[in-house]
Amino acid sequence: MHDSGLLAGRVALVTGAGSGIGRAVALAYARAGARVVVSDIDEQGGEETVRAIAAHDGAPEAFFMRADAASAQDHEALVAATTERFGALHVACNNAGIGGELSPVAEKTLDGWRRVIDVNLTGVFYAMRAQLPAMLAAGGGAIVNMASILGQVGTVGASGYVAAKHGVIGLTRAAALEYAAQGVRITAVGPGYIDTPLLTALPDDARAGLVALHPVGRLGRAEEVAELVLWLSSDRASFVTGSYHPVDGGYLAQ
Repeated sequence: MHDSGLLAGRVALVTGAGSGIGRAVALAYARAGARVVVSDIDEQGGEETVRAIAAHDGAPEAFFMRADAASAQDHEALVAATTERFGALHVACNNAGIGGELSPVAEKTLDGWRRVIDVNLTGVFYAMRAQLPAMLAAGGGAIVNMASILGQVGTVGASGYVAAKHGVIGLTRAAALEYAAQGVRITAVGPGYIDTPLLTALPDDARAGLVALHPVGRLGRAEEVAELVLWLSSDRASFVTGSYHPVDGGYLAQ
């Protein structure tokens, strides 16, 4: 693998790593030489990710820890366990997220709104709030927050998700400015519609409709997002911070 050694000696943390993009990122980090902490609310999926990492010859050590992205205490415990086990934290990908309730604004339930904001936006704030002190103690690092194409544009029925992902990009920019001089780079990635468990439940016609929105004529693969996240997390992206990077098959260019 051409990326072997890109993150050698680094300790990386991935939330929502039990499936989809998060699992692909965790695998990419491990292949690049990082010791990886796999976190998810789904224990079975998280343990499967750790096993997938271990299946690669010479893979660095990885472990799973259950954490709810919407819990500040869980994020703090996750970082504490990471530094206790591996001695430091250098890289984090805050990927955990939910699709949320699909309904127009006037019909959205209050709980449906709160839940998607709690997980997809406040959860990223909790994550960075816990991660940044550990990265500063390690002499610097890189954080990649998982936004979406819907951090730049809207779509019908998903006001909570759209608002949260727009918020993640704003949060990323502000935090990047605060910590740029202290050696922590913070960026956001905006996937288009990616072929993950979040989409497998869709009927064929809805899926075909999503495919048609992408000029390249297909959905993305989790591994394609992970390639960008890996680069942003590495020293190859040493002058990149505060920025938003779509990986969307041309979706936003239309």
